Amino acid sequence: MPMIDQLAPNFTTDAVFDNGEVKKVSLSDYKGKWLVLFFYPLDVTLLCPTELTQFRDLLNEFKSAGAEVLGCSVDSVPSHKRWLKDDLGNLNYPLLSDLTKRLSRDFGVLIEERGIATRGTFIIDPQQKIQYIGIHTPTIGRDANEVLRVLQALQSGELCGAGWKKGQSFIKPK
Repeated sequence: MPMIDQLAPNFTTDAVFDNGEVKKVSLSDYKGKWLVLFFYPLDVTLLCPTELTQFRDLLNEFKSAGAEVLGCSVDSVPSHKRWLKDDLGNLNYPLLSDLTKRLSRDFGVLIEERGIATRGTFIIDPQQKIQYIGIHTPTIGRDANEVLRVLQALQSGELCGAGWKKGQSFIKPK
């Protein structure tokens, strides 16, 4: 399992973009940028679209914070393409295919007996070190607003209290 302040596991895999284009994507492509990498169990489910579309709806805010967003599941490239075309529409960020389950395993989110990833979220800094890990059960969706809040707090470099939001004051040592 990766840990906070360790280098993120390296990867190269196929990514599906909104126009149906498939390209190889590597962790190294994001060096020098903040990256939000989130895993979800499967395409064409009831709960996963609520998360994927929430990240889409907040994408401009993630980009304003200088962060890129990647979604990842154990589904195939054709599955991602069909789901985007027929159900989700444009997300404006790519979906990674982890058909071999290597990424899910390397990031510690693979539920081996079910062959799917649980809901794992990783915020990776510009030096490619993991600064945040959030792991959720497959039956409860994560909140992209909270991921954005944590990203902004990390970027501040300050002590941020519980519930801190961008623009609020920081905790100062006495």
